[in-house]
Amino acid sequence: MESNHKTLVMKFGGTSVGDANAMKAVKSIVSYERTNWKEIAVVISALAGVTNLLIDSAMAAAQGDMNRVDSNIETIRLKHHSTINNALENPDRRQQIIRQIDQILAELTSLTGAIQVLGETTPRALDAVASLGEKMSVRILSAVLEDNEIPSTFIEATQLIQTNNNFQNAHPDLPETTIKTRNILRECFEQGKIPIITGFIAATADGITTTIGRGGSDYSAALIGSVLPADEVWIWTDVNGVMTADPRIVSNARTISEITYAEVAELAYYGAKVLHPKTVRPILESGIELRIRNTFNPNSPGTRLIANVPESRQSDKDKVIKSVTTIRNQNLITVEGRGMLGVPGVAARAFAAVAATNTSVPLITQSSSEQSICFAVPNDSTQPVLTSLEKEFSQEITEQDIDGVFSSDPVSIITIVGLGTRNTPGIAGKIFSKLGDENINVLAIAHGSSDVSISVVIGSEDDSRAVIALHSLIN
Repeated sequence: MESNHKTLVMKFGGTSVGDANAMKAVKSIVSYERTNWKEIAVVISALAGVTNLLIDSAMAAAQGDMNRVDSNIETIRLKHHSTINNALENPDRRQQIIRQIDQILAELTSLTGAIQVLGETTPRALDAVASLGEKMSVRILSAVLEDNEIPSTFIEATQLIQTNNNFQNAHPDLPETTIKTRNILRECFEQGKIPIITGFIAATADGITTTIGRGGSDYSAALIGSVLPADEVWIWTDVNGVMTADPRIVSNARTISEITYAEVAELAYYGAKVLHPKTVRPILESGIELRIRNTFNPNSPGTRLIANVPESRQSDKDKVIKSVTTIRNQNLITVEGRGMLGVPGVAARAFAAVAATNTSVPLITQSSSEQSICFAVPNDSTQPVLTSLEKEFSQEITEQDIDGVFSSDPVSIITIVGLGTRNTPGIAGKIFSKLGDENINVLAIAHGSSDVSISVVIGSEDDSRAVIALHSLIN
């Protein structure tokens, strides 16, 4: 390790801290990296599956199903107690942490009781409930490190990351976050301790708990790393890095040793679960190196993220495609009619209607004649979107300027990612030839304006065959 490497931020996901053995694996990694880095900060998620149980408990309480709430709380209790009992040797420390976990679960009981009385759950209440998983996991990991004579302390990120009050998807206030993070973590480093920090959660200026989006612990680590600033941020997960495809679909999928920020951002957006989509921006803007590594295979170097492809490789047309990914459970929505031809504002009205349903649109395409607009939405958003569009264009539909608003059968979006895919001659031809050879029909096409991806929409029944076929184009 180079001597100028001073500060490292490591994030461990839910599976990386999912049980006692996983906690011990994290302890081993932290212990090893202490010899290479002067300062280490660790960001962790809740134990695997716990956030889902917490949110389900809030929903059950709103429905008055307190039996389900009690069952969930007991499951969470047993999971944490088991992890503590199997990960900690010191009996006094073990009992201390168990008491802390039980206090947090008592808070959960109180919150769900309040939700039951109200008969509904608000975004603010959901954030309060969902935050409890990380609050429990940091206490356990910190105790595991202390149990192994590694000085540490747990820190709730409500003290570090300040956000607005957009509960469940809060936006960080970077100036305030910078001040708070530097003040608290620098003091921790000076005391020779490793801070174990809650991912996913933050707080408003008034101290009200918020969350920065599901799966947001990656983003937490990126924010903390960027404002310190750290030399590197490592995301530890349960795979060896960014893969050329989902190994559950493609048996010979392999780890990509090096990938650009633009490429990984596209992969994250189009369904790859290795990295939270928001993670890239703070890392890129601060120029910090990012790696994705496997907690359970720490000898693997993982994937290194870089800003740009080196000049020596920019002309290698045989290595343009890096990965193939898919978003399933989508529908294509089409707004169609001859009366749309040349009429300004139709697209704006259409997407305003979609936005009113709080639906994200991952892909858009429009015919050159302007007689139709086609876009994808998740299956569970299809009916609300159709209803909103029909309401918006009710007059045009009545006057037959718009023939109607239609939904397709279930589809999947297959995205071929690689810097230069759009502007490298022959790439599109190879893609469509492969799909044609497999007798797979393409329903829609979208070329990313960033020159990083080409997306095709196909019937959901063909998605696995399409991914396998297109993966064969990767050299």
